[in-house]
This record gives sequence, structure tokens and C-alpha cells, in this order.
Amino acid sequence: QVQVVESGGGSVQAGDSLKLSCTAPGYIFNRCAMAFYREAPGLKREFVSSISSGGTTTEYADSVKGRFTISRDNAKSTMYLQMNSLKIEDTAVYYCSACSYWGQGTQVTVSS
Repeated sequence: QVQVVESGGGSVQAGDSLKLSCTAPGYIFNRCAMAFYREAPGLKREFVSSISSGGTTTEYADSVKGRFTISRDNAKSTMYLQMNSLKIEDTAVYYCSACSYWGQGTQVTVSS
């Protein structure tokens, strides 16, 4: 069973920052584009950001552009999502995907 693990979630106030991490086995991580998705209560899971296997290409949902930054360290088999200027509407469970594998998610709660 492939272990994809997210970490770094928490409860913060609007305007604060959080940094999420995602790890996966090296044989998966190094060959896969990686992505973060999020799922808020009552809503469908939505794309947040992705990064190519080499880290040269990134994409962002319009709702997070300019506030979130995705990166990866292939030597550590770890992907990061730096989230700045958090808004209440960023509250969700954030999931990491590596090829067809998914993590269990990490909760991000933003309050006013």
C-alpha cells in the first residue's frame, strides 16, 4: 500500500499563514506530478495547485493565486504548499495526490 501523507494543517485566523507538507515513497514521488486538492463541507473536492515532477511547472486555482506557493524537494520526497493571507473560505480538508494515490488529508480551519 502506497503511503501518501499530508501534514501541517491546523486552526489559524484570517490573514495568517500555514505550510502544508506531503510525502510519498521516493519511487512514486520522483516520477509523479503532485497536487493539492481541498474539500470543504458540503462541497466537491476541488483542485488547488499542482507541480510537475521536475518542479518546473506549477498551476494554481484562481482562488489561491498570489497567496499560495507550491514547491517540492525531490531529495526529501516532500512537497510543500505555503499558504499566506488565509481566508475563511480556505477552510477545508486538504488532500495530496501523487499520480493516482491520495493521502488521508489534513484539516485547515481559518476563523475570523
